[in-house]
Amino acid sequence: MLLVKAALNSNTAMADINVKKVKTTDLELKDRLVAVQRVTKVTKGGRHFSFAAIVVVGDEKGVVGYGLGKANEVTTAISKGIEDAKKNLVKIPLIKTTIPHEQSAKFGGARVFMKPAAPGTGVKAGGAMRAVFESVGIHDVLAKSKGSSNPHNLVKATVAALVEMRDAYTVAGLRGIPMSRVFKG
Repeated sequence: MLLVKAALNSNTAMADINVKKVKTTDLELKDRLVAVQRVTKVTKGGRHFSFAAIVVVGDEKGVVGYGLGKANEVTTAISKGIEDAKKNLVKIPLIKTTIPHEQSAKFGGARVFMKPAAPGTGVKAGGAMRAVFESVGIHDVLAKSKGSSNPHNLVKATVAALVEMRDAYTVAGLRGIPMSRVFKG
């Protein structure tokens, strides 16, 4: 979310073209719970438990968002996470059921690498990354996570990598050349 927000607030032309904020109207969003953590605060009166939930929402057609919810009960934390995720939706370019090109990204200690796969390959990715890919609607991808396995940072790194994706139409528009020259040089 921080990287997406940084890209949204950036003044560079690349960030403005890549990140397309999406409104929640007219979208059939499905939510996926990535992780729930129990947090303990020790006071003089004893231990106080609360919960933090990270949730990914998407329409399985190229729109995805993630959110963090914190509350004293699990169900409240999840619903807060869903509401937060709906406020941070972005559009991701897809080619049929895969991604346009190889991409890597980093957030905190988590590093992710993903590359397109042939139809029928499936989602070859770990838990937190898999939830993001399924929410976006990517059905064929090869992905690897390195470094930290913290689900919060993995989700943020995966979304950051997906936001940096560019399809051929975007590249042609940025360079001011026809589509045929993008592939043939």
